[in-house]
Amino acid sequence: MLAQSSQPLWREALGARLRRLRKHRRLTLNDVAQEAGLSSQYLSEIERGRKEPSSEMIAAISGALGITLVELTVQVADELRRDTLSFVGFAPSASPADTTVLPPSSEALPAPTSHTISAGPSAAVQLCVAA
Repeated sequence: MLAQSSQPLWREALGARLRRLRKHRRLTLNDVAQEAGLSSQYLSEIERGRKEPSSEMIAAISGALGITLVELTVQVADELRRDTLSFVGFAPSASPADTTVLPPSSEALPAPTSHTISAGPSAAVQLCVAA
């Protein structure tokens, strides 16, 4: 059994980010839960970092919030990176980009560009990059 530490957990960072996005968009738990196809009680537990949702569930919630799974994942990873740096005693100053919340609508975001990378004669990987 692993010893529990005070390092941030993915589910806690994910839940906190989801809650901030929902509140920024002035949506209720019921609004997002209904759109994502889950109960408001379960969404509340996810937001509080109590439940570890499946990737399909995270995708449904991010879609209900108007962002992509990739955008959400990057935001959570950035927050974890900052929290981890603070945990180990290195606290870089936050830049304006670090504290930015996505706009209320995904239409305000730049359209991602798509690139196909060939990894061999029978394999290709599609990479989406925000402009």
